[in-house]
Amino acid sequence: MRIAITDGLHADAIAKLQAESGGEVSELEPEALGSGAGLPITALIVRSRTKVTASMMASLPELRVVGRAGVGVDNIDLEAATAAGIRVVNAPRASTHSVVELTMAHLLASVRYLGPSDRAMRDGRWIKKQAKGTELAGKRLGLVGYGRIARGVAAVASALGMEVHAYDPYLPDGVDIAPATTLHGSLDDLFRSCTHISLHCGLTPETHHMVDARRLGLMPQVGADGVACGAHVVNCARGGLIDETAASAALGDGTLASLALDVFEQEPVADDHPLLAHDRFHGTPHIGASTHEAQRRVGMDIADAVLEALATGSCATVVNRDVL
Repeated sequence: MRIAITDGLHADAIAKLQAESGGEVSELEPEALGSGAGLPITALIVRSRTKVTASMMASLPELRVVGRAGVGVDNIDLEAATAAGIRVVNAPRASTHSVVELTMAHLLASVRYLGPSDRAMRDGRWIKKQAKGTELAGKRLGLVGYGRIARGVAAVASALGMEVHAYDPYLPDGVDIAPATTLHGSLDDLFRSCTHISLHCGLTPETHHMVDARRLGLMPQVGADGVACGAHVVNCARGGLIDETAASAALGDGTLASLALDVFEQEPVADDHPLLAHDRFHGTPHIGASTHEAQRRVGMDIADAVLEALATGSCATVVNRDVL
């Protein structure tokens, strides 16, 4: 048995794999997989950087499990994995708290001019009068998706005095809906109702560019408390959910008061990306899960999932259950 890791993993997780797998654990560059047909790899653990394609899997004849150290699996060809009998597992819970905190940090930074104020001070400008912000309390926060991270954001936002609204057409039975959360029947209705929007859904053909010029134009400019706060959007979920060209135009004409992104359609972001020219845009380089605590949790969770899938052929976080 050989377990390959391509995008790094916490040392404790690597030690666990070495101790419990009974085989060899090695760290490889993604390029070695693409060019090394016939490598005797039983399990492959990746993050978002490695693209696990049909051709890559076909070149690894002994591959039985692909582990995604994180939540999203859009960098893995699930259809090809299923057809080849390869189980894909992920670690959906480990980064929940860290992404919740980053989402709230972006929301607070947006309404209190933290980015523009810091940049102005570095340029020798004191913009106290121009940096009069608004409060989150009394405003409506619209959550696109109502999974674990969204529910965590809802709890913090409610504690800050926000009205929480949500849209999720795929809510499974039995999900606990907080009494203070208002569910909407359509995405357009959510955008019409909320001055603040945070995205918490996966990237699919259906959700690609779901936040476009038309939907941004639906957002009110005045909060539920009567304060002219403008419209604010945060995305710490997946790049590609927002039409970045449309968002740049919306920042330029005032449709959007702020935009905060941790994820982008193309990463890393190019120096000439149009969003970088806007003072009311701020971004982070895909760091939602980048805390010491979350990295250890995600490593240990994916190690457990891979080991269980290898030992039993299943585990609780198998993504492509049709393969079973």
